[in-house]
Amino acid sequence: MALLELASTPAAPGLVADAGDHAPPLRIAWVKVGGLWPLNTGGRLRSFNIIRELSYRHQLTVITTYSPGEDAAALAVQLPRVRRVTALPYTPAKRGSARFILALMQSWLTSLPVDLHKNHISELERQVKALLSSGEFDLCVADFLFAVPNIPPTTVTPLLFFAHNVEYQIWRRLCHRERRLLRRALLAIEWRKMRAYERRACRRAGLCVAVSEDDRRLLGRDSPGCRIRDIPTGVDLDYFHAAADVDENPLEVVFTGSMDWHPNEDAVRYFIDSILPLIREKIPQLAVTIVGRNPSAGMLEAAAAAGIRLSGTVDDVRPFIDRAAVFIVPLRVGGGTRLKIYEALAMAKAVVSTRVGAEGLPLTDGDHLLIADEPRRFADAVLSLLDDPARRRQLGTSGRKLMEEQYSWQRVARHFENHCRELLQ
Repeated sequence: MALLELASTPAAPGLVADAGDHAPPLRIAWVKVGGLWPLNTGGRLRSFNIIRELSYRHQLTVITTYSPGEDAAALAVQLPRVRRVTALPYTPAKRGSARFILALMQSWLTSLPVDLHKNHISELERQVKALLSSGEFDLCVADFLFAVPNIPPTTVTPLLFFAHNVEYQIWRRLCHRERRLLRRALLAIEWRKMRAYERRACRRAGLCVAVSEDDRRLLGRDSPGCRIRDIPTGVDLDYFHAAADVDENPLEVVFTGSMDWHPNEDAVRYFIDSILPLIREKIPQLAVTIVGRNPSAGMLEAAAAAGIRLSGTVDDVRPFIDRAAVFIVPLRVGGGTRLKIYEALAMAKAVVSTRVGAEGLPLTDGDHLLIADEPRRFADAVLSLLDDPARRRQLGTSGRKLMEEQYSWQRVARHFENHCRELLQ
C-alpha cells in the first residue's frame, strides 16, 4: 500500500501526537447513509475526500446507500485503494409524501426523530452487523448521525461518531423561523428528540469528531464527559482554482448548494424575498444563478417570478462560480461548516455570507469575506463588491492564499487519522 505524503505540521490543540507514518495501518469499517458519489453535497465531498486520503495508508471497507439514478459501481472506481465498497439501494421518504407522513407517525412511537427513523434501514443494519461480527476491524466510523441507528448496539468494535453537523441545531433554527403554529409544534418535538438522540450517540461512541470548534463546544456542552474532538474543513485545491480564460460577468451573483436540503432552499427564498429587491433598486439588471440539484416545484416558481436562473443538477459547479462576480451565502439555518465557501475562496472569488453561513469557519470578516446578517446590510455588501473590482480581487486573493496554506484534504485526513488512533488508545 502506497504511503500518503503529507507536510509536517504541529499538532493542533486537543490532538494526540502524530502516530507516525510507520505505525501499522488501521482497519476501518466506514458506514454512511445517503451515498458518497457523485460529489453533489457538502457531506459527500468531506467524507469522500477523507476516505480517499485515508485509503493511501489504511485498510478501509465502506458500506453505504445509493439512490435511483446514481451509479453505485462508480464509487468503487473512484476509490480504487479502498479494500471493499458495498452500496445498497435506498430512497428515503421525501417531505410531504405519503411515505414521509407514515414515517413521521411511526417515529412518534419510538425515541427516534423522523429524519433518523426514515433512515434506519434494516438491511443496512444487518450488513453492518455481519461486517463487524467478523472481528477484523479496529474501529467503525458512523458517518453522520443518520448512520448511528444502523450500527448494532451489541457491537464491541470501537465506534467513532463523525458529526458533520449538530443536527438538532438545524431543526431548532427551523422551528424558531416557522410561523405556522402546527408545523412549529411538530418541529419543536423533532428538534428535542434529535438533541436527545445526538446526546446518546455521543455517549455511545468512544470518540466523536465534529467539523468545527463551534460544533465541538456545542456537542460537549450537551454531552459532558464525552470525548469530542474537531477537524478543519478542507478543499481540493487542484480542482477548485480560478480559470484563466473565463470572462467574469460584473453584474452576476451565484449560490451553490443542494436545493433538496431545506436550509439551502430557505436561504434562496430569503435572498429572493428580502435581499434581491434591495439590490435591484440600484442594479435592475442583476443576474442571479442558483446551482443545485432537485429544486422543488415551489422553488422553481419563486425563481421564475424573480427572474433568476435555477440550474438544477450540474456536472461541474466551477464554470458557474468562475463567471459570477460575487458568491453569496445567505443561510439562516444550518450546522457544521459550509464547504461551498471554501470552494469559492479556493477559486479566488469574493464571498458575502451571513454569520450562520460562515459559522465554524476560521475566516475574518473584511479580510477573507464580507459578513452581513440583515437584508439591507447583505444587499449593501453585495453592491459594494459589484462596484469595486479591485476589492473583489483583494478578497479573492486573500481567500485563496488561506486555503493553500491550511486547508488541503491531506491535512484534514491526517487530523482524522490522529483521532482514530486516539480512540484506540
